[in-house]
Amino acid sequence: MSEIFYSKQHAWVKLEGDGVATVGISDFAQEQLGELVFVELPQLGLLVTASEPAASFESNKAFDDLIAPVSGEVIEVNHGLDEDPETINDDPTGAGWVFKVRLSNEGGLQNLLTSDSYIEYLEG
Repeated sequence: MSEIFYSKQHAWVKLEGDGVATVGISDFAQEQLGELVFVELPQLGLLVTASEPAASFESNKAFDDLIAPVSGEVIEVNHGLDEDPETINDDPTGAGWVFKVRLSNEGGLQNLLTSDSYIEYLEG
């Protein structure tokens, strides 16, 4: 299994190969948001920029944005979240992925945290 990298804004990214990466929110983020009731997915073809909002979430506690951890073009979105947004609560780094992006620069992964570094950041 590919390593998952994290941003300080609590998004995760997993390199899938051929310059494609899957993006979602961390387990910590979904716990903070509470039960998700709506996910606004990005449009296919959208050019997302690292550190800019790419999707949004509404929960029973809050409304928040997914800040893109990497830059690139959205090539696939998880339409299963339209019907079952709580999939993110159940499996945030698996079935609860949000979108896939064709990276504009794989070097952007160097700005992210490893799993161990992310845990240290949370314990900060």
